[in-house]
Amino acid sequence: MSLPVVIVAGLHAAARRATVARLLADVPGSVALHHDLATAAAGTVVRTVRDATGILSAGETPLVNDCACCALREDLVPELRRLAEGGVTRLAVVELWDSVEPRTMAEVVAAGGLTVTGVVTAVDPALLLPCLGNGDDLADVGLAAAATDRRTVADTFARQLEYAPVLAVVASEEADDQDHELLAQLHPTARRIPIRVPAPVDGRADPHSALACALLGREAGSSDAPGREASGREAPAGFDVEAAAAAQHPACALLPAEADAHGVGTFVWRRRRPFHPERLYAALEDLTCVAARSRGRFWLADKPDVLLHWDAAGGALCVESAGPWLASLPDAAWDLVPPVRRAAAALDWHPEHGDRCQHLVFTSPGLDRDGLASLLESCLLTDAEYAAGRTAWQQWPSAFDTLLEV
Repeated sequence: MSLPVVIVAGLHAAARRATVARLLADVPGSVALHHDLATAAAGTVVRTVRDATGILSAGETPLVNDCACCALREDLVPELRRLAEGGVTRLAVVELWDSVEPRTMAEVVAAGGLTVTGVVTAVDPALLLPCLGNGDDLADVGLAAAATDRRTVADTFARQLEYAPVLAVVASEEADDQDHELLAQLHPTARRIPIRVPAPVDGRADPHSALACALLGREAGSSDAPGREASGREAPAGFDVEAAAAAQHPACALLPAEADAHGVGTFVWRRRRPFHPERLYAALEDLTCVAARSRGRFWLADKPDVLLHWDAAGGALCVESAGPWLASLPDAAWDLVPPVRRAAAALDWHPEHGDRCQHLVFTSPGLDRDGLASLLESCLLTDAEYAAGRTAWQQWPSAFDTLLEV
């Protein structure tokens, strides 16, 4: 269907609402859909549809399998199709509830045959560090999307932030240079668009605003028709859901580069030698707490074929298997691997270890680079351990089996 859909996410509700208000004001004929999951405990989800003048309709949809997010999935696509078939709406803005992640909904919308034109996460920079440092479960703060939701505030916010190619950054008197620098280092490739809170209400639309142009694939000065440039040619396709998913895979994620400014540092640590499983396991608490955010991929000597994903925020670490390293696969299996994964491996190929590597990135104010580097180095195999070879490595206790639920 031709109706452009923009998804606006974020735990910072005031910033999210201001971003949606700005889009509704700037793009004539736009409407916003919002599913409020706060009423899920009562067995329903409240859906509202509004434009720049106010609420157009409101209704309830029942829970599906006691899951608020499931109800959202079941109700969202039919509502978007109804708007598309009406022929009046020129842009649908899907405002996600606080803890709903944009990747999930972007994939739901695309699978429903609609066009995801843009994804934006709204951020209050003054709340950035408090959110990344909040290890509370979503359930404990009333933001769980299902009874089985075990996510934390920190890891949910990190995924919301890092998935979106556009960040709507609200003006905040409480934010300082360090807050803005932390945001820039956490997601250096994102386009950051300033937003005022509350959004100005002056009755004048600005279809050429930076936010509208960033999300609708237009340049300033283009016509106000979503998705078209002034020349009448089709604008770029917009948000590529499949490419965005591939970019999140630990094997080919584009991690931040080294940086150091305004008291914020990003430390990139890369090595080829494997970790000793017991020494790394013993260091996990220190490594997890040393930075506001850390992520990357790594390998253990006793599990040489397994690509492990490192994902830490809020003082909590998630270690997961992300499948095999390509070097462990037979040649015939490479044809089944996405091209972006093969390309990433080729760029980082080692004659002995193939694509196996340690690539961890730590970002935080007040980062102790020397101490962090020393701790990481101490977890690698020594020369004597390395020389013993893989047969000896795999005889060591599997310290990570509990984390990996093996």
